[in-house]
Amino acid sequence: MYKNFFGYHLVESYHEWKKAHRVDEKKLVSRTIRILVAIVAALTIWCLPMENWIDGMTIIQKRTLAIFLFATLMWLFEAVPAWTTSVMVVVLLLFTTSDSSLVFFRNAEPEALGAFSSYKSLLHCFADPIIMLFIGGFVLAIAASKSGLDLFLARVMLKPFGKKPHWVLLGFIMVTGVFSMFLSNTATAAMMLTFLGPVLKSLPADGKGKTALALAIPIAANVGGMGTPIGTPPNAIALKYLNDPAGLNMNIGFGEWMSFMLPFTIVLLLIAWFLLLKMFPFKAKSIELNIQGEIKKDWRSIVVYVTFAATVLLWVLDKKTGVNSNVVAMLPVGVFAITGVLTKRDLEEINWSVIWMVAGGFALGVGLQETVLAQTLINAIPFGSWPAVIMVVGSGLICYAMANFISHTATAALLVPILAVVGISVSGNLEPLGGVSTLLIGVAIGSSLGMVLPISTPPNAIAHSTGMIEQKDMARTGLIMGCFGLVIGYVMLIFLGSNGLI
Repeated sequence: MYKNFFGYHLVESYHEWKKAHRVDEKKLVSRTIRILVAIVAALTIWCLPMENWIDGMTIIQKRTLAIFLFATLMWLFEAVPAWTTSVMVVVLLLFTTSDSSLVFFRNAEPEALGAFSSYKSLLHCFADPIIMLFIGGFVLAIAASKSGLDLFLARVMLKPFGKKPHWVLLGFIMVTGVFSMFLSNTATAAMMLTFLGPVLKSLPADGKGKTALALAIPIAANVGGMGTPIGTPPNAIALKYLNDPAGLNMNIGFGEWMSFMLPFTIVLLLIAWFLLLKMFPFKAKSIELNIQGEIKKDWRSIVVYVTFAATVLLWVLDKKTGVNSNVVAMLPVGVFAITGVLTKRDLEEINWSVIWMVAGGFALGVGLQETVLAQTLINAIPFGSWPAVIMVVGSGLICYAMANFISHTATAALLVPILAVVGISVSGNLEPLGGVSTLLIGVAIGSSLGMVLPISTPPNAIAHSTGMIEQKDMARTGLIMGCFGLVIGYVMLIFLGSNGLI
């Protein structure tokens, strides 16, 4: 994976470390115990007699709840890769709760069984329009790397920032942030850290500037992704439920998302710049940048440049052109395939684990809604009597806390489906705070801001592996950025939502 990307060796090292961490014999017992805890907890819910459970809950709903608990614990414990849990969740839902489940799972009175999930709806999650949006984004990233467009843009965009250390720091923050809006934040972090390698070696050994530059990359990669729907999976998950024709049907476009999230992202990136300068001042008076790498100039590269620009432009202007952003995402796929820019080998470079992870989260949402489990839980828990501020801010804080320890995608996949149904049921209460959009977009923001630990995100782990960052420094800056991000983010969402601007 990521073999096409500049800085691939850093990503490969990160994945090797993750693999070694999972198969370490010393941790095998702990890993096995965590898996057993998740299985036992799920089976306990599954096997509980109906009379000991929530009034009105059906057998299918109880099974769905057990699978939801299994997913929650497996994602929290991270005993196996998050995407494998997602795939297992889809399989369990298909075989035990769908209208095509095994016969002995349907041997009960229809009233006791309750509503099944549609197997077609569950399988459609792997080809959801949002999935196509991600595939388009991944294809653009692969083509940009093959043609050297990413190197060209990095050189051009960093050049205006000169040689002064504080401006070079700002340059790396802004360029990393912009790249992360359209490319994988993991690949972006690896590429930018590769550019930084010679710079870090040239700085004074006793200066703190090295730490500032090394920390700038993961912070900017995590924050920058919030600027576009394809920047990070939590954005896309929130957008799916906000735009669901059978749900909120808000019709928020790619350009509309950027209209409020891009300024928010820029503000956070500037805060990060100021924070890093104050916490880790430079001793060096100047920094020399020398970005090495081949920039191709053949006709296929010209195709990449033009298609990249056209795709981004169509995304930003989707409301003007009338072409849905998910449809626009197929433009680079079609153009690059027919021109030979994209080969069958390149298809292996698409980050399928992220796609399957997102699809598994969507499948959980389908299960919760089609079995009417979400509505049953809402009826059993008096959400309507809760203060709106508790629901909105509380969900953001819970999401932020979880995202520091487990996958950001898994965090959003667990919380957004439930909050979407809850938000609709108490939408009147949420209006003073901006409505359901504040609730769901707040979860996306909270997920992306989880960057306190090296394990919080791949960019954090890759940056920490440089040896230039102490964990306490990452925790301090991550926590401060999280506080600023949550406060500014919710102020923005409440203002925009309550004034009908979202």
